[in-house]
Amino acid sequence: MFDTWTLRVLVEVAERGSFSAAAEALHMTQPAVSRQIGGIERQVGLRLFDRSPRGVKPTPAGDVAVAYARDVLDGIRAMTARLATFSDLTSGQLRLAAFPSANTGLMPEAIRRFRAAHPGIELTLQGRDPVGPLAAVRAGDVDLALITRWDLYANPWAAKLTNDRTTVALDGVDLVPLLDEELLVALPADHRLARLDRIRLADLRDETWIEGAFPDCLGPLAELTAALGRPPSVGFHCDDWTGKQSLVAIGCGVTLVPTLARGDIRQGVVMRATMPRLPPRRLYAAIPPQGHRAPAAEAMLTLLIELTQQQRY
Repeated sequence: MFDTWTLRVLVEVAERGSFSAAAEALHMTQPAVSRQIGGIERQVGLRLFDRSPRGVKPTPAGDVAVAYARDVLDGIRAMTARLATFSDLTSGQLRLAAFPSANTGLMPEAIRRFRAAHPGIELTLQGRDPVGPLAAVRAGDVDLALITRWDLYANPWAAKLTNDRTTVALDGVDLVPLLDEELLVALPADHRLARLDRIRLADLRDETWIEGAFPDCLGPLAELTAALGRPPSVGFHCDDWTGKQSLVAIGCGVTLVPTLARGDIRQGVVMRATMPRLPPRRLYAAIPPQGHRAPAAEAMLTLLIELTQQQRY
């Protein structure tokens, strides 16, 4: 078995091109480095470096050994850095994921406050993981993800979800309820129905609808289909909420706007309540179970709970 110091000597010799240069970098003597490499070669039964008066160069076997040694050392450094995130809030990394409407106000405000309180933590934010947010959290690729109940529509464990405010354990991931988002309809300001305080959904039956690439606006809403008398006719897909508003403003169609996306409604767009009232969209924080969370993820969860309870974002 090779220890990490032996692997480091192997890599330094390959990178420096000589025993003496590697010895200087490692604060060793040149004979000690030579003996270390000789011991590795005897252990594997192969010559790993060609020696010459001009220095040393890895053999083909040496190239393979050095590549594996680098991978092992990189893995140890990554493990050390990752484990540090479980010790305190002075260093480490917090990896977040969210969907478009959460990124219009809630997540930026949460990140702003978190960075002010914990400047030593490196924050990253990614979009939807191709394998899904729950799988990303479960695999350890994301520390905390914001999702909605719509993301779980086809999930085989969705039956566990309830309407109360308790945390749900879902196949190795905790779902912490944060907010129930009210859904309003967004219309062009000059729309024939814009003067009304409440819009009968049946009166929007023949409208063109705007949807995200994922179900981020209309969602799996059987109630919307029932009220319209048919599925909404989607003519435009746009993930960006600024783009959606622009499409509404110029009369391309109408869309539904959840609570999270209302922070910066542009001129030329009005929002109205609907009749019947559509069911709210629940927002969750998906996070590893208690005992498996980094302190940074726990701190971010506490901050998100505070922001959504106060609706200050």
